[in-house]
Amino acid sequence: MALRYHAGVSSRPEVTMAERKRRLVSDELTEAALQLLAGKGFDAVTVDEIVAAAGVSKRTFFRYFASKEDVVVQFLADLGAGIRDELAARPADEPPSVALRHAVLVPVAACGEQSDRALAVVQLILRTPALHARFLERQAQWREELTAELAHRLGLDADTDLYPRLAAGMAVTAFDAVLHRWSDSDGADDARALTDRAFAVIAPALDAV
Repeated sequence: MALRYHAGVSSRPEVTMAERKRRLVSDELTEAALQLLAGKGFDAVTVDEIVAAAGVSKRTFFRYFASKEDVVVQFLADLGAGIRDELAARPADEPPSVALRHAVLVPVAACGEQSDRALAVVQLILRTPALHARFLERQAQWREELTAELAHRLGLDADTDLYPRLAAGMAVTAFDAVLHRWSDSDGADDARALTDRAFAVIAPALDAV
């Protein structure tokens, strides 16, 4: 996964520079933490090691994250935002299976771009009970967000129509299945191809709206 995130450009230079500085520090902490956690294991890494690797103070770390677990949680939040934003950007007349597949391909593509590092982080999350539990919490949140977006796209009521929630659940489950298979294969299986196969299975149900 892409472990560095870049701030956008603002028309106010002084605000932009401040935001870019904050983002740079956050990126350095995220990069150092994920590398250490993936390499040594979640329980073996201390906050002191993370700040030493990032070249910042412990106080600075806690300005951005409440714990080392929160570094991974933020990483997962960024993944979910990519899925939701991509779905919202897809053409309104696109079949649900196509729109949702493209949405899920956003984090999948990030895995492919930095496969070795991404694989280590994904395996860390899936193989650490505390982190996996937080991952499942995030998936529940993604389902809610995708449910709302699908209902909006299709003119349905998310509270009374079954389709949006069922479709969102299938898409998130497909993503989870792809990550598990990719992780279990130690990256030998192509994540994009796995995604295509997963959506080929669920496409008939997704498009039966």
